[in-house]
Amino acid sequence: MTTATRTARHPSTLATLWRSTVGKKAVMAVSGLVMLLYLVAHMLGNLKVFFGPDDINGYAAWLRTLGQPFLGHEWFLWIARAGLLAAVVLHGVAAYQLSRRDLAARPSKYAHQRRRASYATRTMRWGGVILALFIVWHILDLTTLTVNPNAEHGRVYQNIVASFGNWYSCVIYIVAMLAVGLHIRHGFWSAAQTLGANNARRDRALKLTANGLALLLTAGFLSVPVAVMTGVVS
Repeated sequence: MTTATRTARHPSTLATLWRSTVGKKAVMAVSGLVMLLYLVAHMLGNLKVFFGPDDINGYAAWLRTLGQPFLGHEWFLWIARAGLLAAVVLHGVAAYQLSRRDLAARPSKYAHQRRRASYATRTMRWGGVILALFIVWHILDLTTLTVNPNAEHGRVYQNIVASFGNWYSCVIYIVAMLAVGLHIRHGFWSAAQTLGANNARRDRALKLTANGLALLLTAGFLSVPVAVMTGVVS
């Protein structure tokens, strides 16, 4: 028997895990936690806008040199972006495939019995779509500066003020951050269940943590456009 034949008959452990529902849920949980850690770091970085242009612009410049001289200029940023992109893609693909399996396996006559579960599912599904569209907009707005006509490379503070000086940018950002909060609230609890972190004694603490994280991150992210709109940051 050739190696190719053995491989065809015996898929790898990773392939078997990915094809299973449990495996897809595990991928969603781990990739979700990776994105959550990124959101916490990103929010803390955003809050530097309240300390003035020098602080947040200096922070952005430091990120471009992080890891030098071992890493080249902006290598750390590109490595982080690649890892985050992989997490987003894996999370989205696993979510889509699990959703398709759930729809295929759900008897229509029991639909009225699953209203509560369906609410959480719909929230996660539409929240994910909103966030995917927002990521594209956010990159064009504050990374490539394509849709921000008053932006200048390397001037993060000024670019934030220019972006949130437009009402539509604020609306897009606020809607997306509310979706982030709901996504974290449901996603954190779901990830805890998938990874086996929940039990009767921990359930209350995990729910409080999920609610607290969702509230903290939503408030932190929304504070920036609100500060620009009200003139606190200008």
